Amino acid sequence: MSPSPTRATLLALAMLTTAVLALSCGKNDSSGPTPVLSAPPHTTYPMPPLKMDASSAGLGWTLLDGERARLADFHGKVLVLDFYATWCVPCRQSIPHLIELQSRDGSKGLQVVGLNVGGPDDRVKVADFAKKFSITYPLGFPDKAVTDFFLSDDDSLPQTFVFDRQGQLVRRLLGYDTTSAAQLEQAIESALVSTAN
Repeated sequence: MSPSPTRATLLALAMLTTAVLALSCGKNDSSGPTPVLSAPPHTTYPMPPLKMDASSAGLGWTLLDGERARLADFHGKVLVLDFYATWCVPCRQSIPHLIELQSRDGSKGLQVVGLNVGGPDDRVKVADFAKKFSITYPLGFPDKAVTDFFLSDDDSLPQTFVFDRQGQLVRRLLGYDTTSAAQLEQAIESALVSTAN
């Protein structure tokens, strides 16, 4: 017996909703809405240019091993900050690519850092998550000032920020698919070449 039109419509709607959720995960947080900008941002670079200076260089995070790190610690490297959650499907899909980039370009001065923003319940899962996905780049937990600064206008995941060797933000990417993967590679390659000593 074939499904009724109503049932078929509901099935199609459910499949569409699943596809949309797979492209970008929202923050799994019940703390209320995230503040938004007064005007809609451009999705591939939706924040003003950022250069590490006295006010931003102190922004930091705690690594999985308990050590502290700051944006300023990466001066002279091309830094990729990847905001993720263990429950986020596109975040999981991006990890093999991030591992590959770190492995391929680490000797050229690239450093990928994964920052978990999945909430308190997700934080305890990160160590097992790192083992399961064989993550070779550092993972950490950003200070509130970091999440407030980088994710205040859009809290969808994953979000990836690329900084050049001088600490200038050169690219922000929202979500993960083949297009954003190519854009990430292009931004990294450009930063590695244009800022090489």
